[in-house]
Amino acid sequence: MKVAAAQYAIGEPEDFTAFAEGVAAQVAVAAGQGAQVVVLPEYLALEAAAIFEGEVRSDLLRSLDALQALHEDYLALARELARRHALLLIAGTFLLRMDCGRYRNRAWIVTPQGHLAFQDKLTLTGYERATCVLEVGDELKVFEAGFGRFAVNICYDVEFPLYARAQVEAGAQVLLVPSCTDTAAGAQRVRLGCRARALENPLYVACAVTAGEVPWSPALDRNTGTAGIYAPIDRGFPDDGVIAQAEVGWAIAEVDLAAFAANAGHAQVSNATDWPAQLRPQVQRARVERL
Repeated sequence: MKVAAAQYAIGEPEDFTAFAEGVAAQVAVAAGQGAQVVVLPEYLALEAAAIFEGEVRSDLLRSLDALQALHEDYLALARELARRHALLLIAGTFLLRMDCGRYRNRAWIVTPQGHLAFQDKLTLTGYERATCVLEVGDELKVFEAGFGRFAVNICYDVEFPLYARAQVEAGAQVLLVPSCTDTAAGAQRVRLGCRARALENPLYVACAVTAGEVPWSPALDRNTGTAGIYAPIDRGFPDDGVIAQAEVGWAIAEVDLAAFAANAGHAQVSNATDWPAQLRPQVQRARVERL
């Protein structure tokens, strides 16, 4: 199965049609290279806020309010791209207003048949908490597809091992990570989180990122990171666990889901099997020993 994770350069579309054409052009590149699973980045919908007048697009809260009118168009675009290219699309994230008036950072998942599902972000960053209008999701999911089960962690969520662990215990073999980071440190944290989750479970992890300078947006002002696809570090996989990393555009690679079972019998380590050892009552809390 071929997976593609975007290193998506944020632009400044003049209208929603231009936004849609830009996204479509990028997805077509990945599809043209045979991708069957495509991951777009966190906060992708905020690129569409460029179409609003300056006082709206330069204000995050006003941008979020204005974007709600585009939500159905956003989903229609995602469904059309998944159908057109016969692929599973993680359509970035859309900050969707809930009935309580707060917004959830929601990753939309679209099948080639047009079926929709979603995973909400479960842990907010300091920046997201400081907006005072975002809220966390309340459900961790695993999705069944033709190739098997997969899961989604949105950016910061991949830095918390128990989310991915629960998803692996529910059968996930692939973890898809839409992300957006504005500093080199943030990008490193997400990348290391992805690689750690691949190592300890084990599973494949594909991380999409935003890229470029965006002076018109308070949320997408500066974008760092490198799109990548990661594997466990063990026999049958790359020695550094890196399957692909993007320089520009896309990280694209074949992933072999049968490799987990094939290598289980001669693996150097068994992190997933040994996971319960750290949960023994006598080692769950450290004892202080005076020297």
